[in-house]
Amino acid sequence: MKQLSALIVLSAIAFSGMFTSCTSNGNVQTPAADSVAANIKMYTHTWDEIINHGKLEYFTDSNFTKDVVMHAHPDIVGIDSAKAYYANYLTGFSNIRFTIIDVFGQGDKLVKHWRFEGKHTGNFFGIPATGKDVSVEGATLVKMRGGKIAEEQDFFDNYEFMKQLGLVK
Repeated sequence: MKQLSALIVLSAIAFSGMFTSCTSNGNVQTPAADSVAANIKMYTHTWDEIINHGKLEYFTDSNFTKDVVMHAHPDIVGIDSAKAYYANYLTGFSNIRFTIIDVFGQGDKLVKHWRFEGKHTGNFFGIPATGKDVSVEGATLVKMRGGKIAEEQDFFDNYEFMKQLGLVK
């Protein structure tokens, strides 16, 4: 009887292990948490490659949904439009350092706290180079779909950014 009880307990543990896994610190990792962790890994890697390494070729349908939306004024819709939008940062600034300070998520949503630093040495959305250094922090709300970036909205102090560029007082 003891052997049967032990077998039932071991079977229950093995069965529950099919639906959860443990992290290196012993915390239980659920499939939903695995999905969030995978989204965070993909998301942070993609933006590191695009902004810090200037790899606009990361704007593909393996990283972004075809109908990706970047909320701005006006909204940027589609992979090619998003690529053209972010190309302004890469041509407008040198010595770029983009740091993701923190990122966390729930379900298909992520929140990113970031810092952008660089020297304004080129044309940036029609603004000629000022030679000024900038350092701004912000937050981005992100929606993922099927492991791809589907929507983003950035929040940062644009007035402070313009002050650092010397465009406003």
